[in-house]
Amino acid sequence: MSDQNFVDYVRILFRSGKGGAGSVHFYRGPATPKGGPDGGDGGHGGNIILQADPQEWTLLSLKFTKHVYAENGQGGRGGMKSGSDGDNIVVKVPLGTVARDAETGEVLMEITEASEEKVLLPGGRGGKGNNFFKGPSHQSPKYAQPGEEGIEKWVVLELKVLADVGLVGFPNAGKSTLLSTITAANPKIGDYPFTTLVPQLGIVKVRETQTFIMADIPGIIEGAHEGRGLGHRFLRHIERNSILLFMVPADTDRKISDEYQILVNELQEFNPDLLDKPRMLAISKCDLIDKDLEALLKPTLPKGVPVIFISALTNLNLQKLKDNIWKMLNA
Repeated sequence: MSDQNFVDYVRILFRSGKGGAGSVHFYRGPATPKGGPDGGDGGHGGNIILQADPQEWTLLSLKFTKHVYAENGQGGRGGMKSGSDGDNIVVKVPLGTVARDAETGEVLMEITEASEEKVLLPGGRGGKGNNFFKGPSHQSPKYAQPGEEGIEKWVVLELKVLADVGLVGFPNAGKSTLLSTITAANPKIGDYPFTTLVPQLGIVKVRETQTFIMADIPGIIEGAHEGRGLGHRFLRHIERNSILLFMVPADTDRKISDEYQILVNELQEFNPDLLDKPRMLAISKCDLIDKDLEALLKPTLPKGVPVIFISALTNLNLQKLKDNIWKMLNA
């Protein structure tokens, strides 16, 4: 999918339908010139509903949608006839979609399961007709309820990619190369910053019946939690990942432990809960170093995180990496 077709943020004005007014009506017939109240109730206003669509993984279909209005309920009529309900509007969204109040930032709902369907904005209730208010002491009510107003709200829909494993690393850490090697995904690969501008997903086959989903997400930079580089556009996608695979290249200009710690700090500043996820560190591009240099690097590696030396070019330890991730996912 091209960069232009990946849309992970839209802002839309939604409005649910207004409820129909109840009817003030009295029965009239040849033999009953002054009958009792028979005003029907108003119909319910249409709801705005978000529905999961497993076939979609981007908000592209909503990119140019600015307003979504549900139908109003119809008014009640005489003869105890209720007004028809307004049609609901069903908005299909990909799994991982979060709906937020555009003004307050409050999370209204999240869509994370294939069969999920949630009411984003309920329609207004229809008003009761005058028949509802009749009683022994008030046999001819000449009033009915108006319908409730619908709800109008600016809503932000943002997508957080759903994947088992999220790749975390600076630009050119080898994330795209790894993904293209161990999956059927075909991300852009190049020797310049931000080769990957949108998340890429691939299915990794571990053994015959064992698979998991890996996400290559745009490279992080120092200050990403403040919005620098691709900033929050990158960071929010890893909130959905079960495991974080940090990647630092063997030929980095910094100490591997320092680069790893910068990555960890960026995640912590953005959302401390991210550090509760299981993580692993892969030292990539190990085809550029020999065994002697690898031995010198090992004592300088960060403590408390599993480390593996890999090369997507020579397939060094790629099967071991997949096996280790699989064990971690099923721990």
